[in-house]
Order: sequence, then C-alpha cells, then structure tokens
Amino acid sequence: MRRRRMPVAAAAVAVALGLAGCAGPPPNPATPTPAASFDASPLPQGSPREVTGGLVAPWSVVTVDGTALVSERDSARILELVGRRTREVAKIGGIRSGGEGGLLGLAVDDRRRLYVYSTGEDGNRIERYGIDGTRGSYRLSGRTTILDGLPRNTIHNGGRLAIGPDGMLYASVGDAGTGAAAQDPRSLAGKILRMTLDGGVPESNPFPGSLVYSLGHRNVQGLGWAADGTMYAVEFGQNAWDELNRIVPGGNYGWPEVEGRGTDARYRNPIQQWPPSQASPSGMAVIGGTIYVANLRGERLRAIAVDDPGTAREYYVGDYGRLRTVLRGPDGELWFVTNNRDGRGDPRPGDDRILRVPLGVGT
Repeated sequence: MRRRRMPVAAAAVAVALGLAGCAGPPPNPATPTPAASFDASPLPQGSPREVTGGLVAPWSVVTVDGTALVSERDSARILELVGRRTREVAKIGGIRSGGEGGLLGLAVDDRRRLYVYSTGEDGNRIERYGIDGTRGSYRLSGRTTILDGLPRNTIHNGGRLAIGPDGMLYASVGDAGTGAAAQDPRSLAGKILRMTLDGGVPESNPFPGSLVYSLGHRNVQGLGWAADGTMYAVEFGQNAWDELNRIVPGGNYGWPEVEGRGTDARYRNPIQQWPPSQASPSGMAVIGGTIYVANLRGERLRAIAVDDPGTAREYYVGDYGRLRTVLRGPDGELWFVTNNRDGRGDPRPGDDRILRVPLGVGT
C-alpha cells in the first residue's frame, strides 16, 4: 500500500503565517549558566556502563515490549538487542545512503507498529511496518508508505520521528541545503510536520490543509514533550548558534533570516543557544523535569531543567566522542548512543556503543 501527500492550501498557510508573526517572539533567554534548579529532576548517577557495542552509525533507538530496536544509518539495518548482542530484524529496502542520509528516525505506536524515516531515490519518506514475533525473534511486515517525496540531500535531512502525547506523528524535515525553503509555505523542507498515523492532515493543525506544524528550521533532529504537553526541539545552526526551542503551533523559528536569538518580531527566539563547537544537537529526550540533549561535535550530554530552561549542566564532555541520541531505556536508566563511526568522528575501541547510567533525583 502506498500513499503520497504533498503540501496543499499554500495560500492559506501564507496568510496564517503573516498572522502568526504578529505575536512576536518570547523574551530573549540568557546565555546558559551551570547553576539550575534540578532538585526534583532525574540526573545521572555514577559511571555509564555499556549496553552493547560494535554498531555502525546507529541513529535512533525505540523500545517494543521492553526490547530496544536500533536503526543503523548506512547499513539500512534495524537491529534488536538481545542481552548484549544484536540480531537483524530487517534491512530496509530502497535506501540511498550517503552523507547525512540513510536509515534515520524510528517511532513505535501503541499498536506495535514501527514508523521509519529514510532516504530513498525520490526523496526522504516515512514508512510504517507491523512488528511481528516476540522478543528475540521480531520481524517486520506490511510495508506502507504514508508520506514520501520529502526534500533530501547529502546534508540536512532532519529525520527524527516521535509520537506526541496527542497521538499524532511528528516528523522533522531539514532544509536539504536550501535555506529559503524553510520559509516557503509550499515546501515541506525546514519544517516540523504533524500528521495522523496514516499520514493525513489533522483538522487541528495550525494551517488548514497542511502538514506543517512549525517552520523556519534549518535541521531539527530532536523532539520531545514535557509532562504538561509543552513541546521542545533541538536544531543545528550554521556557524553561529545551535538552538533549543519551545515549539508552538504555527511558530516561525527564523531560519535562514536569523540564527539564534534575534530582534525581528516575526520569529520566535530559542530558549537556549550554544556555539556549534559545543553542541551540534541531535537526539533529545524529556525525562521527568529534565531535557536531555545528545551532542555530536560538542561530544557531551547536556541536561536542562524544564522549569529553568535557560540554564544547563554538562556530562561526559569528550569522554565518549560524538553522541547521536538519548532516551530512557527499557530498564528505566538513561541511555545514550555514540556516533564515532558516522564518517566525522574518531572511532574508539568498541564503537559505536549504547551506554546506560542510572538516574536519581538531585546531585
């Protein structure tokens, strides 16, 4: 089964964008400082331990009935963790790997269906599969394309998938190297999309007839929600600032007109920003009162208090190299994933690895 959905009602979106811009950005955040209120937030305790190793550019990790599934960007494989070992669940067909493209984000719904974001010959696409079998013998079935023709390039493919607390599927789409497309309502490039689990346009989307939920993004690779439903995203900047943003329906985050904080009332400001050398944020997770961000070039795990989002703490700076994603693992501990074999890192013994560390309240 195959469905293809492209943006519609561009004129309506453009009008809505003009109205949304009138609201203006929130106050400019302060430069992050290490002092933050983490009194009720789960924080890493002790030294990380290895979950598994020997992976090749892992990109996304999701859990099914207490078992972790991992995507490998360049091999196009989805792996199941069985103890400390991995087994191949499937190799996704039709993937065009190269640069930042390949097998990217995964998400799982409550009907045990797997959503897969990947790069194909005709663009990036989102497919859905059934998950059959039991732990140690999972397999995929029933491939359905729910959205395709998304802009692709060797850079800026976005690729993160997440099912929100509203039961909708969210997808981040990069600008594919064409910054102007992020401001173009007729393009899905440089956007966060919101869709039903079948790829349809929800009636409650901010722009009638459009999958666009927010725009003006360069390359979002991390999505998450706090307990109160507030949505956050992390985004790669160019040369000046990477960003943590609070996402609101219809919000315009400024790329390529502004990078980081600005003064133009049409664009929303980040709640925190970092130089790319200290960040390059990829995966993120919101666990209790803490936003965790995995950083590639910055080679660190960053923790941000939800109730004090202008501040941060940093962990494992340089200890494990490039970090691609972070999540609460099926064992309840904090898991994070290295990406030293992605073509831009320096592989270390055992790379790439998934590491875990217990979480506790306070320092």
